[in-house]
Amino acid sequence: MSSDNTVADRLLDDARKKTARQENPSTGKVALIVGVIALLVSPVSILGWIVGTAAVVTGAMAVKHPTAAKKGKIAIGLGVAAILIGIFFFTLNIAMR
Repeated sequence: MSSDNTVADRLLDDARKKTARQENPSTGKVALIVGVIALLVSPVSILGWIVGTAAVVTGAMAVKHPTAAKKGKIAIGLGVAAILIGIFFFTLNIAMR
């Protein structure tokens, strides 16, 4: 009887840890920070593309968590904007040569 109880306790502890990981909003914060950095460095075209892609990826990871979904969507938008600004400056740089 006591062995069943310890198994149930372990399963309950694992479920609580999994729920705590899913509700952790730090993924959304990280995605948002990467998105803002991507937007700031986007005039440097290659760097804007790389960090913008990282913002889109981390934003997509954050959207999977219900508590961080809004920040993840904002990070995806910032990443896409950074990529587009990077493309604009890259094209402008080529046109000015």
